[in-house]
Amino acid sequence: MKNLKTGLKLFVSSLVFTSLTAFSAELADLSPDTEADRISWIKLEQKYGKAPDFPKDAFIGAIVKTKDIPFWDNIDKGYMFMAQKMGVKLECQAAKDEEDPIGQLDIAETLLAKKVTAILASPQTDVTLQLPFEEALGAKIPFINVSDAVVPQTRYFVGGMHYRNGMDVAEWFLEKYPKGGEVAVIEGLPLVYATTQRSRGFINTLKKNHEFKVVEQVCGNWAFDDAKKLTEEIVSKHPNIIGIYCHNDVMALGAVEALKKKGRLGSIPVFGTDGIAQAYESIEKGELTGTVDSFPEVTGAIAVQVAARILKGQSIPRVVVTPQQLITKDNFKTFQNRDIDFLMKELAR
Repeated sequence: MKNLKTGLKLFVSSLVFTSLTAFSAELADLSPDTEADRISWIKLEQKYGKAPDFPKDAFIGAIVKTKDIPFWDNIDKGYMFMAQKMGVKLECQAAKDEEDPIGQLDIAETLLAKKVTAILASPQTDVTLQLPFEEALGAKIPFINVSDAVVPQTRYFVGGMHYRNGMDVAEWFLEKYPKGGEVAVIEGLPLVYATTQRSRGFINTLKKNHEFKVVEQVCGNWAFDDAKKLTEEIVSKHPNIIGIYCHNDVMALGAVEALKKKGRLGSIPVFGTDGIAQAYESIEKGELTGTVDSFPEVTGAIAVQVAARILKGQSIPRVVVTPQQLITKDNFKTFQNRDIDFLMKELAR
């Protein structure tokens, strides 16, 4: 009965995607990559001073996609690191995997029932947490969208710019392959803002050189095995391919395994996104060409600070842009140190 009820709520959530309540009617749908009301995380302290203390007895609820994926586990590490540093109670929960929207919806409802002071949420799709968002808004509980999918009328977003993820990889190909060539994109889940924007950033940037051709744009569901199988098919179908861009590192590592099997590793550059430890290890071994590191630990830490600022009454811009950087064999050693204090200092330079 509970699953039926929750499934019905998820269905209703999708229906209200374009028909939202009066609570959020004042805000236009958010596109973090183009939103004018934005600020870099580095400038927060310059403009507002150091992050304030949390109100006494504050309780932060956090929702990540799943802790089985390193990127989201690292977001959680950032949450817990900064919560402990700032002396605030924080509870982080995760769905069983990245295709469990009902699980996420249940978690959100549980946290709201616990009377949290603020919510940090990374929705699995743009519609997954629409109803909890509306409920939080009605109860005047700050709902901070952290990375990836975007609740359309969320008031606050903290994360990297997904369009730039794809753009950075495309710029590398433009520099290294001035004569162009055939490339492929292995995307994440459909109905996710990050998926759409990463592809747009990559494909639109490659158009600077008309000799590039995107021969495959396929869905890998963020999964290692899916990307491995797709890469095998892509290489067989397009033997002259010169590069593969994957929307996350897990899929990129799957692509690397497929190229090993095909005897093509080293001749076809592969890029991922996220900057997980396994990606750095693969870059060090000369297998994965690179990744766009979104520094999830830092993103999580910054999101906790943003929650404190909002609860203090600071008028924070709608989008807080967190750091990201293209990582290759040329610079991976600098950022292998994942101490959060070190990363925040290094990235603020």
